[in-house]
Amino acid sequence: MAKRGANPVERQSADLVKENVARLQELFPEVICEGKVDFEKLKAALGRIVDDKPERYSFTWAGKRDAIRLLQVPSRATLKPCPQESVNWETTKNLFLEGENLEVLKLLYKSYAGRVKMIYIDPPYNTGNDFIYPDDFADPLERYLEITGQKDSEGNLLTSNPETSGRYHSTWLTMMYPRMFVARQLLCDDGVILVSIDDHEVANLRLLMDEVFGDENFLAVFVKRRRMATGMRGDPISPDHEYVVAFAKSRANVTLYGATKRDLEYPYQDKKSRYRSTDLTVGMTKKMRPRQFFEITNPHTGKTYLPPDDRVWRFQPVTMQEHIDAGNIIWPDDFSERKMKRPRFKTRQPSDESDQPTKPVSTWIESNGNSEDSDDRLSLSAGMNQEGTKELKELFGAQVAEYPKPVSLVRSLIELSTGSDDIVLDFFAGTATAAHAVLDVNHELGSSRRFIMVQLPEPTPVDSTAHAEGYPTIAEISKERIRRAIKGVARKGEGKLNLAPTSAPDDRGFRVFQLDESSYRQWHGVEDRDAQKYTDEMALFTDPLLPGWKPEDVVWEVALKEGYGLSSTVERISPQRHEGTNTDNSSCLSAFVVNNTVYRVTDADTAQSFLICLDDKLTAETAKALKLGKEDLFVCRDAALTDEQAANLALQCKLKTI
Repeated sequence: MAKRGANPVERQSADLVKENVARLQELFPEVICEGKVDFEKLKAALGRIVDDKPERYSFTWAGKRDAIRLLQVPSRATLKPCPQESVNWETTKNLFLEGENLEVLKLLYKSYAGRVKMIYIDPPYNTGNDFIYPDDFADPLERYLEITGQKDSEGNLLTSNPETSGRYHSTWLTMMYPRMFVARQLLCDDGVILVSIDDHEVANLRLLMDEVFGDENFLAVFVKRRRMATGMRGDPISPDHEYVVAFAKSRANVTLYGATKRDLEYPYQDKKSRYRSTDLTVGMTKKMRPRQFFEITNPHTGKTYLPPDDRVWRFQPVTMQEHIDAGNIIWPDDFSERKMKRPRFKTRQPSDESDQPTKPVSTWIESNGNSEDSDDRLSLSAGMNQEGTKELKELFGAQVAEYPKPVSLVRSLIELSTGSDDIVLDFFAGTATAAHAVLDVNHELGSSRRFIMVQLPEPTPVDSTAHAEGYPTIAEISKERIRRAIKGVARKGEGKLNLAPTSAPDDRGFRVFQLDESSYRQWHGVEDRDAQKYTDEMALFTDPLLPGWKPEDVVWEVALKEGYGLSSTVERISPQRHEGTNTDNSSCLSAFVVNNTVYRVTDADTAQSFLICLDDKLTAETAKALKLGKEDLFVCRDAALTDEQAANLALQCKLKTI
């Protein structure tokens, strides 16, 4: 128990049920009685909106209650920093989080709720051979530690979901539901989630996302060709396509930017800008659009042109004349060598990313090189899955993973749905294709998008190429891919002039954190009703930190559970003894005899910071030197304070103790 005046630090992730009840209380305070929801009062408050019929439309499956129950269990784990596995730890804002994704998402909730612009995931397709993580509804962390070999386990652990299990679809849905629920909380109001899937679960995925996100927030099911070759011989059908299911946090707030076209896609240039040659007609007849069937004249030669009989011009007369006057029409006489029969249009390259048009997006994802925008819509493009296989093999020199998504697919989706400073999250990171795509987009567009990758350390088969190449888990492949992608981006930039000196340089790094047990002692109770055993158990909690705890681990755990992002900076303040007094009224500690180590944690994204001291005893000199104000948060160990110090600090600042 914390000393009088001090509050205890958070020891687990946010309680989602408690937060939902709080939101309900804001809307309907009359329905909350002693912290409980009175459903009869809630039904009365909602009036005729309540559906109390015995039969109604619903989506359910065996295990749904377990999935909801799992969602309601706060995480008692933590994310421990791994600077030695990271690249440019001190400066990067990119994150790679190694661990079970539901536990990680719960831990991210307090820091990142409402901040993520785009979520892309490529979850298990449930083909029968996928790794389906076996959630434990009693103790999720314990199961994670077992399955990753950090603790001994008895019995066989489920690693696949064969159809013979009897709950083939239900097991998959139970796994997906809580993860999608927390993911929705992380999206900002104009955020989107895009999920790759194939025919095995596309129908169930759509129903699941309707329930979690609301069917009113459905955006599209994009269709992508994944291969040219036919499927297995003997199968009457060759499934050559797959899907990307897209939902919005709030459809009314969504803006889609369109894939940014690069210089190579604008091969021509005039005095104004680079441009592409596009069709000046649309597929409407004269009868359908009579105002768009008219004669136009080349002002330089006097030649006149009509559209074909079965088409009309893209523009009505007034708009067409404006484009003619602006020099936006390509006339056949301008390029006689091209043997043009009719005029075409100059689609100009946007001068800035923010100038990208916000036209409707086609749900057909074209093969690379075949996309062509029109005045009516945008068209995405992506390589087939063999492109992803080739990319990975070129990076590693060996085929270390099967069927990774091509970078071009995720890059198109990133450019479609994010701006230059947005956060991209992938909590089924696999081989980190999404991280690779973010690095490429930032380098090519000069943007500052950042990524958060989450990947379970799923073991690679012992007889696989990956295992032979020294990658015991998928997470190890992911981290190495990001390192190699960073080096590739650096090579692309060698020898090139920086044409935009005011823009920030690429973020060529990432921080690694690993899911692990908390540094706090956990109360496990006593099975026998034995007073001495209770006394012995309670005695352990005189120090709430586990033996062997590390200061950096505790600092990051406090930061995360207090709502600070993982890209925060941690500055160690360890001043030396100085004689004399402080004459400059600064907040430095060096004017006093200070025997404590203090850390300052700063989250630049949210403009908040706190100070933390983990020493066994806090000296009076340190407390005085910190010059804490009413709005300052100070964290220390409860045992480090006397009752008098705790009372004084609680009056001086926001005090929390461990």
